[in-house]
Amino acid sequence: MKKITKVLSSVLLVFGLLTILVYTTGHGYLVKGMWASYIHGHNSATIGDAEFFDTHLISAPTEETPWELSSSYNKNALSDRLTKKLEANKSVAFLVIQNDRILFEKYWYKYSDSSQSNSFSMAKSITTMLAQIAIQKGVFKDWNQSVKTLLPELTGEYVDDLKLWHLSTMSSGLEWDEQYKNPFTVTAKAYYGNDVKKLMMSLPIATAPGKVYNYQSGSTQLLGLCLMAATSKPLATLASEWLWQPLGASHDATWHTDERGTELSYCCFNSNARDFARFGKMMLHSGNWNGTQILDSQFVQLATSPALVPYYAYSFWLDESHGTKVFYQRGILGQFIITIPSKNLVIVRLGKRVDLATDVDPHSADFHIIVEEVLKMVE
Repeated sequence: MKKITKVLSSVLLVFGLLTILVYTTGHGYLVKGMWASYIHGHNSATIGDAEFFDTHLISAPTEETPWELSSSYNKNALSDRLTKKLEANKSVAFLVIQNDRILFEKYWYKYSDSSQSNSFSMAKSITTMLAQIAIQKGVFKDWNQSVKTLLPELTGEYVDDLKLWHLSTMSSGLEWDEQYKNPFTVTAKAYYGNDVKKLMMSLPIATAPGKVYNYQSGSTQLLGLCLMAATSKPLATLASEWLWQPLGASHDATWHTDERGTELSYCCFNSNARDFARFGKMMLHSGNWNGTQILDSQFVQLATSPALVPYYAYSFWLDESHGTKVFYQRGILGQFIITIPSKNLVIVRLGKRVDLATDVDPHSADFHIIVEEVLKMVE
């Protein structure tokens, strides 16, 4: 018993010393990161990690706009190829909507049509939608507005050249290294840290904006900070007033924040498959939702047409390798809201794993399988 007590005391001492070390060296966020991941048996962020974060509520309307079911609802089974891929990547939800009606849906791991899941970077598209609505409301002048007028604390050699559109198209020139496995990178610090605005204001605009595509979560975080600065409101409030309630969402959603209550605008809008699909339907109809024009149709065209590279626009991913235009929102673990206008299709996939994109193809293999097999399904 004495040996066990001695070992436990040694372990606690070592843990205490390590905790002191990470805080004194400016890496205190690692404690939260370890608690939210490794200590709970994970090696990275997860679709259910909202329980470890502060969140802001995104209120649904008092009266939802329910989805209609297709006359062929769940009558056509998924192909073996698609089923195997969805199950191999630990999908929790798969939803196919055609002609504004649910054609197919399936859930795994005790998830349901009301279960919340982390959107991860699908939130980048949502933040861009909010920025466009801010333009429509006169809160922002236009996409060419200088970021410096909204975030005067921002620094860097090229900060005076930075425009809002650079943030949405991933061409900001921000000094940011987008890595997910190294716990000492700025990406991890932004995710688990306690003051994301302070972090962002310490990062300079180091290269000329608008010249080179460079995918950076920090760019979207700056866009979210611009929205909060211009409106003096949390992003969750804007999302509720400008999107969630007009879209007739069925359930409240939540948005991860840091300890100061600032939303992680590049990430972490938590909702369910059916409510996520509302974004796809709105985009499918050029920004219109059941007769209400939420997003300007010209912007929807702009947002789903190539910007600096053929596969990315204003926070939407683009693909035409399947013989038709496809645009979609994407999260790091294979969160997809896929829109295929020629077939009046919206596809939502939520899950725990994804096939990695490559240097040759910016789209993951599971994305291609989903598109290919659903197109066959609706022929």
